[in-house]
Amino acid sequence: MANEQATQAVDPIIYLYPQRTDKAKKQVPYQKPFQLISFSYSSTHEFEFSDSSLRYYVDPPLNVRLDHGFMRWIRRPEERGRLDSLLKAYSRVNKEYSMGEVGVVSWRGVMTKILSAIYDDGGAMELNIMSVGGTLYLEEHRTEEQLRNMNDLTRRQATFMYYGYAFESYCTSDTPMRVAKPPAHLGDPPEWGGDVNTNVQWCSVVKSRLGDIRVVIGGEVDCVRETYTRQPDTYVELKTSQEVLSAQDADRFQRKLLKFYFQSYLLGVPEVIVGFRSPKGILLKTQSYQTAHIPRLVRGRRDAWDPLLCLEWGYDILSFFKERIMADINDGAPPDTVWRARFVPSHAVLFQKLDRAGVDEVVAGEDRIGFLPRWYWQEVMGVHEGRGKDKGDTKAGWRI
Repeated sequence: MANEQATQAVDPIIYLYPQRTDKAKKQVPYQKPFQLISFSYSSTHEFEFSDSSLRYYVDPPLNVRLDHGFMRWIRRPEERGRLDSLLKAYSRVNKEYSMGEVGVVSWRGVMTKILSAIYDDGGAMELNIMSVGGTLYLEEHRTEEQLRNMNDLTRRQATFMYYGYAFESYCTSDTPMRVAKPPAHLGDPPEWGGDVNTNVQWCSVVKSRLGDIRVVIGGEVDCVRETYTRQPDTYVELKTSQEVLSAQDADRFQRKLLKFYFQSYLLGVPEVIVGFRSPKGILLKTQSYQTAHIPRLVRGRRDAWDPLLCLEWGYDILSFFKERIMADINDGAPPDTVWRARFVPSHAVLFQKLDRAGVDEVVAGEDRIGFLPRWYWQEVMGVHEGRGKDKGDTKAGWRI
């Protein structure tokens, strides 16, 4: 049975954001990601170690409606930000060969939010953090109320969300070349890639380094261009945005590019294709952006974001988490301790160790130790002391 958490709440430690006008004091490299493994979710969201859900990029038609098929949309409800499928993949890799010491394991979405936090005025986020065998595990904390709000969308909110999924359908095929097929439904455009089912996902798990912190990151990949090489070099990220007609639109798109950039950069995705739509959801044009070149598009502009400052911030806050957690462990914190990091937009991160009530909320009645599935906890606690040191991993870093 896991050790008991401290019963008393602990006041949070405040870690301030840097100023947006600051310059990075050091250049923190991010190593070119290397794919370890991939996996799929089926139409019923069944996990499988296969590439059955992989899709290929094809050019979409223009002047089509992005609300097509909306009423047939199979929408998977939002859930807690669990690491379970990522841990299944990471566990399989670790059984095939030792990963050595890994500093952080998390989803790409969490890492994107961490790196972009200093520029994101709406980026409130809470993370649950555990340390097992020297590795930090990060999951986004979502309360039951937050999940209800995320799932209880207005028709307008749902429609805007759907535009992005419909764009993916027009842009993808299950073969490298689009093959003409009879329409599944009367009125389907010939280029329609199939009705939207968000149960279906294809995910990549990569290893990299942020400075000297080794990271394992998992994330969904929209499609590949022409050939799947089992590495991220042909991956494509698909995005939609309203057409840019004014300076205000340009500022809004500039802020979007920050997320587009790090979402792709962290997994090693080299290309982002944006579909620009009208306010009424008509696809007007597409534009391809090379991920490595995106920071140049905002450099010198008013309120421009700086990727170097983001990387330095990310390294510093992860190092802070590690330092504080190790101090608590040295003071006797049990191995199943859970810490909470609350990201307050435009201000700071509030960091604290959870009490028993806080941990119970995280567990949410599931078979877990903290937020880690019990099977994984038992597996790691049985082997982590025998891990060897990793040697090598000398791939060149991404250039900005």
